[in-house]
Amino acid sequence: MINLQKVNPLNDDVLEELGFSWHTDNDGTKYVSDEIVCISQSEAEAYYEAVNEIYDMYVEGAEYVIENDLFFELGIPFNLVDMIKKSWENDVHWHIYGRFDLAGGVDGKPIKLIEFNADTPTSLFETALLQWAILKENDMDEDKQFNNVYEAIAENFKRLITLFDDTELFDERYEGWKILFSSVSGNDEEEITTRLLQQMATDAGFNTHFEYIENVKFDDEGIYDADENKYEYWFKLYPFEDIAHDEPELATTLTNIMQNQEAILLNPAYTLLFQSKGMLKILYDLFPNSPYLLKTSFEPLNGIKQVEKTVFGREGANTKIIDANNSVLEQTDGVYDNYKKVYQEYVEFPKDAKGNKYQAGVFFAYEACGLSFRKGGEIMDNMSKFVGHIIK
Repeated sequence: MINLQKVNPLNDDVLEELGFSWHTDNDGTKYVSDEIVCISQSEAEAYYEAVNEIYDMYVEGAEYVIENDLFFELGIPFNLVDMIKKSWENDVHWHIYGRFDLAGGVDGKPIKLIEFNADTPTSLFETALLQWAILKENDMDEDKQFNNVYEAIAENFKRLITLFDDTELFDERYEGWKILFSSVSGNDEEEITTRLLQQMATDAGFNTHFEYIENVKFDDEGIYDADENKYEYWFKLYPFEDIAHDEPELATTLTNIMQNQEAILLNPAYTLLFQSKGMLKILYDLFPNSPYLLKTSFEPLNGIKQVEKTVFGREGANTKIIDANNSVLEQTDGVYDNYKKVYQEYVEFPKDAKGNKYQAGVFFAYEACGLSFRKGGEIMDNMSKFVGHIIK
């Protein structure tokens, strides 16, 4: 049984003062739980070690995909392949942050990889700031968390310049480098997440600006804001696969910009390899004995309970849970059904006394840097709740 502690929630006015406007779901229930998960120090350390090891496996897996031209197997759009290869070739294309979704890790359950949100992960505001604020509001020790997400991402921005472990090498010699941050208009969560990342980069020493994606200007010579200011880096909280399918001309222009070394994209294009759930199958082939991986295939698994997923998809959409006799036990609809499918061995999430299930999320920015949880049912969808944690 998962161990929970009741807390006084932050009221809506406080949340909105912090910029957190998506505090209430469509059904009127609160998105942020009034309970937090209690974990031990050893459990926190196990999450840290697991995610660092899994990330290293992803790096090896990406190299294997590129060397063996397995882009089609992962569902990678053809018009992004050159961009992915180019970004993989040079360390200046630095992965800023991602989030691993995991089963287990508490209540004696082994940690298992569910997927990696490597390109456009959200839940950043909640993990980096909100769960810290909950402890503070309840007069708990804010340091009793596995959570240095804000500092870790700010430091990782510095590595765009230093490319070294030691970010103290980032000094006044690098002043003047500019990053343009963008999200689509009309989505508060994505905009606030992007602006939070902008603040992290500003704290790291960059000159930054925000522009909605629809107002950003592109040509083969660079990336510009609405006032024609040119930027060395462009961070977009917008999926690469959506650019490939919905904006093919932009995909071509971005490839040309990279080829001409006019700008660097954040997160890099190669993170789409990590984002594809097809990589789960590649990893299982390469590391079949890893304790963190579940059996995964591009074909239905014989004789075991499994989860069918699309290689690209978000918020649990277009997911099926299938029993050993190939009967569908539970499924969700969505807009991603045209993507290729993968089949992953089923693993049960830890449960609380009411039967709610918990999925761990661990952010990665050069190393594992922060933990939070989502509470929901068999399939974690957009109605799942955010749950903070405390180390006891």
